[in-house]
Amino acid sequence: MKTPIVDFVRRYAESSAMRLHMPGHKGASLLGMEALDITEIEGADSLYEASGIIRESECNASALFGCDTLYSTEGSSLCIRAMLHLVLLHAKQCGKQPLIAAGRNAHKTFLSAAALLDFDIAWLYPQSSASYLSCAIDLAALERILETDQPAAVYITSPDYLGNVADIRAIAELCHRYGTLLAVDNAHGAYLRFLPASRHPIDLGADICCDSAHKTLPVLTGGAYLHIAKHAPAMFAAQAKTALALFGSTSPSYLILQSLDGANKYLADGYREKLSAFASRVQSLKDTLTAHGYTLLGNEPLKITIRTKSYGYSGKAFAALLAEQNIICEFADRDFTVLMLTPEIGDGLDRLADALCSIERKDALSEQAPECRPQTRVLSVRQAAFSACETIPAAKSCGRVLAAATVGCPPAVPIVICGERIDEHAVRCFEYYGIDTCTVVK
Repeated sequence: MKTPIVDFVRRYAESSAMRLHMPGHKGASLLGMEALDITEIEGADSLYEASGIIRESECNASALFGCDTLYSTEGSSLCIRAMLHLVLLHAKQCGKQPLIAAGRNAHKTFLSAAALLDFDIAWLYPQSSASYLSCAIDLAALERILETDQPAAVYITSPDYLGNVADIRAIAELCHRYGTLLAVDNAHGAYLRFLPASRHPIDLGADICCDSAHKTLPVLTGGAYLHIAKHAPAMFAAQAKTALALFGSTSPSYLILQSLDGANKYLADGYREKLSAFASRVQSLKDTLTAHGYTLLGNEPLKITIRTKSYGYSGKAFAALLAEQNIICEFADRDFTVLMLTPEIGDGLDRLADALCSIERKDALSEQAPECRPQTRVLSVRQAAFSACETIPAAKSCGRVLAAATVGCPPAVPIVICGERIDEHAVRCFEYYGIDTCTVVK
């Protein structure tokens, strides 16, 4: 598979041209990659008006993913805002209300989109959950919302941060039975398309989704995809570039574009076989860990989530033990340690196995995480986000209305939603998860 962006930029870098254009480094090496860092010069194409090498590269990606695929150099965050904008445009055309039913574990970008686009949200809650980071979709509850509220779309996060993959096929079939679109935040699952049997949302019936290529593929941070299914409304593909441009920077990174372009060749040249073999090895490691006494969570093939308390440690303490062996985890809180794996770690899987099996098992910790309960809505997300606000200690926030989802990334999943009144139980959750301050409406 050709790499038109990579090839163009390399030719330009080797041409010794006098660069009387942006960026200001002019190709002079400070970090080492400046010669390959360009802007929209003649022949380089333009991301949101792509008709040349970027368009060719996106067509290559589309062939690999089996759908219309567009690039983002600003991560899945840009794609989420764009796909929600498209969903709302379609709703307006169809005379539907601007309401989206969403899993409660949505990334905070979903909330920033709600503030910018001013749509209403019907929250979907799990029947039970080990963490606020997960939200198993109850099909009966979803059907009740589809019947009564008639949302423009259903929005879910799959895989979630803890490695739970939803039954996309069943959810999509239910949504389409009621004439409702399904949008999926698949930021953690770009590789799912290339398993022996694809588990990618588009292949399972989703209408539109985003992938963070950089999370699970060999792509620079910020590289992402917006995918549009062939069965999706025609206006999605027709207006997708406009939707991306509405929220995106006018200076997209050509380093990231090259990375996305180069990934096409990587994915086309034996990646499926490499991934299949590696996923089998990861499953064998999971089986070994279970036999060793570990309790694992989730069904995502390339993620290992350990319930560390059953092994005698908090998630953070367990992650610190791994760090002592120079193994750095993706995420840890008081309950879990999350490890994200890809074939690029090579023989590191054996090293990881040795490290995990060398950690002494201790008596299980009995501490239970507080359940994150629904809070009372006082304002819409938009009203809260654009209200005068102040930052106060979380311990003193009871009774106040949250203005901003001030939560770090990872995991970037808010416990309380903008516009909700904080109660005593929410304050206990803040304390448990280490949230010291919050921004509230004045």
